Amino acid sequence: MSLYGMMSTGASGMNAQANRLSTVADNIANANTTGYKKASVQFSSLVLPGTNSSYNSGAVQTDVRYAISEPGTLEFTTSSTDLAVDGDGFFIVEDTNGVPFLTRAGSFVPDGDGNLVNAAGYTLLGYDYESGIPAPVVNGFDGLVPVNIASGSLAANASTLGIFSANLDAGEPIVAAADLPSANSATAEYSHKSSLVAYDNLGGEVLLDFYYTKTGTDTWEVSVYDRADATPGTSFPYGVPGSPPLATETLTFDPLNKGLLAATSPTSITLPVPGGAAALTVDLSAMTQLDYEYTVQRGDVNGNAPSAVTDVVISEDGTIFAKQENGELKPLYRIALANVSSPDMLQPLAGNVYQQGVDSGVITTGFAGSGGFGQIVSGALESSNVDMARELTDMIASQRSYTANSKVFQTGSDLMDVLVNLKR
Repeated sequence: MSLYGMMSTGASGMNAQANRLSTVADNIANANTTGYKKASVQFSSLVLPGTNSSYNSGAVQTDVRYAISEPGTLEFTTSSTDLAVDGDGFFIVEDTNGVPFLTRAGSFVPDGDGNLVNAAGYTLLGYDYESGIPAPVVNGFDGLVPVNIASGSLAANASTLGIFSANLDAGEPIVAAADLPSANSATAEYSHKSSLVAYDNLGGEVLLDFYYTKTGTDTWEVSVYDRADATPGTSFPYGVPGSPPLATETLTFDPLNKGLLAATSPTSITLPVPGGAAALTVDLSAMTQLDYEYTVQRGDVNGNAPSAVTDVVISEDGTIFAKQENGELKPLYRIALANVSSPDMLQPLAGNVYQQGVDSGVITTGFAGSGGFGQIVSGALESSNVDMARELTDMIASQRSYTANSKVFQTGSDLMDVLVNLKR
């Protein structure tokens, strides 16, 4: 047996226990850090070759591991921008240099520019709705932008799409061509009338009058006018007598197919909204003609009047809505989540963030509630997964092991003194 080897083994044992105590100290210090994942030390032996008559003491090696995949408990708060992931997945954030990272720390608050920033200064990323319904880039961070909840303030949107469905009474009499609403005369007759509210480019309300008039067997004329041009008390004529309506279409129904629109019939009507930025297309595909009174099933038009944002609502699938004072919810962003095949192998960095490690696997992105990703919980934070009682127990065990290893080193040192004193 080598005395030097014995002392080296004792020193490696002390060093290993010092590493273990370091992780215990870090875990205890971050026991209240949002989304913190505890570290631990695993030991493995290093055996040196020897002979039957001589044993060479080896050493102990340490491997630091992180329980990143182990969730912490959810603690609920009063802030809607406090976020937690209930299940698998990480929030995607970026630092001040625009470098993306992963984190479970969702204590986000708006900064001076309206960007959602967590306690470590990282900005939440997501996909915006400016270009339509977002779709994730599965194998990268392209398309992600900082989530800014100030972008929805006092917004007005012109109407571009609508839908109207109703049953037109097949028993209504046919109206003569000279008296149709499209002629815009004082003697105009119609079978049914409904109105829809649309919005112009500045968010002003535009009331549209829809006239449905039977022109023949299984044929109906649809004419649309701006209520602002109506003659007080009588409606017709709108504006100057004889001026055309905003739009006119002729619907044809198939009596052999449950009174639904015929295959050759138009299924929508497109008209300009006065003051609007684009044309309004109203879907009429669900219209029917049955021997029953005029009944409206649905009427809706998109767009909204100017309305200030009073709150932010975040759904379980990560969609961030601006709640306006008129009660409407406007989607602004959808939060993206990321994951790897081996989360415990991610590389932890300062600020409670992670980046891809050598053995973690490739980062994939997606949305909450799909593809194996968990749900996003608004108004909650994920606490650390540190068990204080376990850490204190580990600290006592490490202290005893460190002391025992120091005794081995001390004994080796004493024996070296004996060996040196043999010369005297």
